[in-house]
Amino acid sequence: MRAAAGRWAAALRRLGRAPDLPLVAAAALCAAGLLQAVVPITDRPPAANIPLTLALVLGSTAPLAFARSQLLPATAAVTAAVLLTPLSGRLPCAAALPALAALLYLTGLRCPPRTALLLAVPFVAYAVGPAPTAAGGKPFGTALLVGAAAALAAGAARRAGGEAAARSAAEGAYAHTVLEHAARGERARIARELHDVVAHHISTLSVQAETARLTTPGLPPLGAERLLAIGDTARQALTEMRRLLGVLRDDASAEAPATRRPQPGLDQLLTLVDEARDTAGGGVRLVVRGRITPLDPGLQLTAYRIVQEALTNARRHAPGAPVDVELHYAEGALRVTVRDIGAGPAPTAAPGPHAAPDAGHGLLGMRERVAMAGGTLRAEHGPAGGFVVAAELPLREAAAA
Repeated sequence: MRAAAGRWAAALRRLGRAPDLPLVAAAALCAAGLLQAVVPITDRPPAANIPLTLALVLGSTAPLAFARSQLLPATAAVTAAVLLTPLSGRLPCAAALPALAALLYLTGLRCPPRTALLLAVPFVAYAVGPAPTAAGGKPFGTALLVGAAAALAAGAARRAGGEAAARSAAEGAYAHTVLEHAARGERARIARELHDVVAHHISTLSVQAETARLTTPGLPPLGAERLLAIGDTARQALTEMRRLLGVLRDDASAEAPATRRPQPGLDQLLTLVDEARDTAGGGVRLVVRGRITPLDPGLQLTAYRIVQEALTNARRHAPGAPVDVELHYAEGALRVTVRDIGAGPAPTAAPGPHAAPDAGHGLLGMRERVAMAGGTLRAEHGPAGGFVVAAELPLREAAAA
């Protein structure tokens, strides 16, 4: 029933928007009114003054054809014809009442309330004091007033509803704009605070590493290489942080977009592995299996960050141990596996960042990234020692080649 009602409502709306609807309706009502005037359907005698009757019938139906271009003159003409017909001794034809109701409804819908009230005045005057010779008398005048008021009120009510909906939509759009501006301001504030706090400490770390490398007497070459790697890592972290915060900052200068670079993807994975090999001092191997297919940039970023975090954990908890990074382009999924071959903690060791799969912010961040991509993450001790981080990312968002 609800679906049928919806289809009928849609059909009526399409019919109401038809460009020739007023002309067709006026022709149909005019023909019906003329037929009723010429061929009476009751046993009452025909009208004595046929020309006047035909003129009143035409005046009460034909102006409906001008409802869209000349609404107020058409409504005034039909109102005058309908109110003058009883004074000629006959009630208005049946076709005149739908034409009058339609025009009054459109007047209430399209015109201001003051205009609708002015059009209701003739009906009030006719209902209060009908002429003695008017057909129908006071009951007909009262019924005509009630019908006219109902048509005008229905149009005015729909007009008010449309205006209320428009105001509500405008207020909603304004509220959304205010909320969006507030969110942008908050993001900019957070970006400024992160930059002021984190960037200061990372810059200090880089400067101290360079200072220690250059000013420490008798520093072994291996120690100098480690300090140089620390400085390079700090500068790289600072660059990536500024790149990320540049997306959040709305008050960046006009030159800022030109200095930004895209987020890393799998194309930079070989560089990441080389840097990890040079920094950790152990063997880091990259293995790619399967048919390489283009991936969505967001999926590439997720895989890159997983490998980056896993290499950082391996360098921290298994320094010098060989590490294998494997990318497997499987059917419908990308499998990322990072496994180190370190000794691993003893079974009775106290819980630490490398002692349980769920410990540490690094693994938590990886789990969140994988969950956002709709994949799964497994972080556990390897069967022959060491630690394994394995992620499976679905390729639903793979981009076209």
